[in-house]
Amino acid sequence: MRVLFAGTPQVAVPSLDRLVADGLDVVAVLTREDAPQGRKRVLTPSPVAARAAELGLPVIKANTIDAGAIAEISAVDADVAAIVAYGGLVPGPALEIPRHGWVNLHFSLLPAWRGAAPVQHAIIHGDDVTGAVTFRLEKGLDTGPVYGTLTEDIGADDTAGALLDRLSHSGAVLLSQTLHGIDAGALVPVAQTGQVSLAPKLLLEDGHLDWGQPALAIRRRINGTTPEPGPWTELDGQRFKLGPVTPCPDVTDLAPGAVRVLHGRRPRVLVGTGSHAVELVTVQPPGKKMMPAADWARGLGAGTTDIEKQVTFA
Repeated sequence: MRVLFAGTPQVAVPSLDRLVADGLDVVAVLTREDAPQGRKRVLTPSPVAARAAELGLPVIKANTIDAGAIAEISAVDADVAAIVAYGGLVPGPALEIPRHGWVNLHFSLLPAWRGAAPVQHAIIHGDDVTGAVTFRLEKGLDTGPVYGTLTEDIGADDTAGALLDRLSHSGAVLLSQTLHGIDAGALVPVAQTGQVSLAPKLLLEDGHLDWGQPALAIRRRINGTTPEPGPWTELDGQRFKLGPVTPCPDVTDLAPGAVRVLHGRRPRVLVGTGSHAVELVTVQPPGKKMMPAADWARGLGAGTTDIEKQVTFA
């Protein structure tokens, strides 16, 4: 089976590797154009483009699948297109090119969390289980019939980055199995059923923490926005990024956002929420690297006794 692979970020690389390792004939790779990276804004190939080059595969670079990209896609004469986080819409004319259409690996249990950030929304909203599906791409947003499904438990400490990494590897196996099943004529996609929910791309504001929310909601938002767009709070008008936090259900006397430093063998930095306190593990002040919260707290001028600092996160 001749396969066109479409994908852009690192999360798509395991699928490309799996298809090649499992003997599928990947005839070309479609990915987004080189983008500026780092402080010097150096034009850099996408992770999928870089991996395709290592594998010696032809690469089509396009941010939008326009007439030129459609002509290049047609020229590779693929039987099927496998797509994983390409980052752009596939227009109707392109959908019709491969004989078996486009098979999308999506990281949710459709029709739950249709959209660009399914794993992040699943964590933020407190889902216990998520997963991945392969489905036939249609013009609608993640509406096509499903070929295969896998499930994955969401742990209390799971960040979006960690969970997505696990799903990228298990999902790669599912995608390979799906393409082999289609090639053998053994798979028929089944229409989606169940409750529909949407998972739009997260913006910077989605990482802003509301300390008036219960500790559990704050923890989920921190985990769900790690690493992107990143959880943050404000102090004296400056933005501080935070790492994952630990619940402290026995501390209920801190006002939302108020900071308390506990000294001892293991210094601790607590912040009040709408229910009970949470302990900060890491903090990234403006213009600095992420650091242990206790190291950051020393800069607040804490003495040698437990003290509720006269600072409040906003």
